[in-house]
Amino acid sequence: MRDLVGDPELGLTPYGVPEGTQGPISWVHTSELADPTPFLEGGELLLTTGLMLGGAAWEEYVERLVGAGVAGLGFGVDVSHTGMPPELVEAASRRGLPLLAVPRRTPFIAISKAVSRALAADEYEDLRRTSRAQHELAGAAAGRRGLSGVVHKLASLLDGWVLLLDEAGTVLHSAPDGAGISVRELEPWLRRLRRGRGRGALVLELAEQWIGIQELGTRGGATLVVGRDSPFGTTDHHVINSTASLVTLALRQAETLWSARGRLHTAFLRTLLSGAPAWAALDDLGAEFPAWPVRVLVLHGSQPAEESLRLLEAESDGEEVYAAEYEGDVVALAPASANLPGRLGKRRDVRIGVSEPCGQDGLPTALRQARQAVAAASDGGGAVWFTELAGRGLLELLPAERAVGFAESLLWPLRGRDELLVSLRGWLAHNGQWDPAAKRLGLHRHTLRNRIRRVESLLGRDLDQAGVRAELWLALQLLDDAG
Repeated sequence: MRDLVGDPELGLTPYGVPEGTQGPISWVHTSELADPTPFLEGGELLLTTGLMLGGAAWEEYVERLVGAGVAGLGFGVDVSHTGMPPELVEAASRRGLPLLAVPRRTPFIAISKAVSRALAADEYEDLRRTSRAQHELAGAAAGRRGLSGVVHKLASLLDGWVLLLDEAGTVLHSAPDGAGISVRELEPWLRRLRRGRGRGALVLELAEQWIGIQELGTRGGATLVVGRDSPFGTTDHHVINSTASLVTLALRQAETLWSARGRLHTAFLRTLLSGAPAWAALDDLGAEFPAWPVRVLVLHGSQPAEESLRLLEAESDGEEVYAAEYEGDVVALAPASANLPGRLGKRRDVRIGVSEPCGQDGLPTALRQARQAVAAASDGGGAVWFTELAGRGLLELLPAERAVGFAESLLWPLRGRDELLVSLRGWLAHNGQWDPAAKRLGLHRHTLRNRIRRVESLLGRDLDQAGVRAELWLALQLLDDAG
């Protein structure tokens, strides 16, 4: 509207609401009807000479136009009416309707052409901006920073902030770093989008910001979130959609490459464990392998193997770590001096078994050690080193519930016979030697012999056999530990 008023060739004069000349115009429509609103969509500059109007009718006319959402009214003066009707000026001023006087020398078609040219120029500029933005985004995607560069470029183009989230709502990339809205505040809207199928998008006003959320339709359930202090225009939406397509393609390519790399790593590890020469193939693939000696790590967690592999990559901290899925386990080979087990050991969602350092020939043995160590790790997570197993003792390696059940079943015939249990424990503690055991228990050796024979009778076991003694000693220790 301001541009039209500023065009000297048109000679338009604003009336009543000069500040109204700031508003945008979507189109121009000419009508002499007393009620043209059935033919309007809103946002138009309506042109008329007032042929069918006059007197008190101006009030109702302006009321209808404002209700239809017109951008303004251009009145052709000195055609049907001499000058600008005072009643029209008063009604337009009262209702806040921008009113322009169109001189007789200016045909309405000239205004229509001016608006048409301006809209075409706007559309062309939008296309240029979109094209330029797409070119810059593609350059960022091909750059060294990859997706992080794309996210930062989009934030710069929108003059706002951008978040790239995974399925769990974890921030993969953000720009500016640490900027944006709390993911917790977005959670209801993220859940709403995920209930649908395929890609979905929405724009909302939240925390005094305009926010766009777009699902990317990747297997990992990634979501692009953008925000700023002002609404998004048409070009902004084009740029956001272009970025979403670019990021989706990059993520899908990354998923494909990740899957292929995982299969190659597994195949190479299997070949390496079999003792076959495989280094030439590894060099051809350009894969990095830690220098010998290495430690083998086996990870057990509640998450899928792929998530554990990504965890290893994230926690590598620049150290060369070779990770693969092997026979149902997630296996990693890390430099013997690496602190990877220490970093992983702080997590509660994964158990880690760590082998002794080994060379290439000792890799199968190290894998067996790591598997034995992870089997001894507690459900609460943490790292267990193979060298710790000997210091833990046999009892700590046994499954608690099954072990106590075995002990109670074996010793059930002695239940409630405390003197027999005490005598059996003391006799076994002295390796079946009668005199030292009797002295320790404060019994005559014949009394101790009688009690042990009574134990044999109740249990139906021969206590002269070393294996029977070992089972009874283990059962007594388990019951003591169980309280």
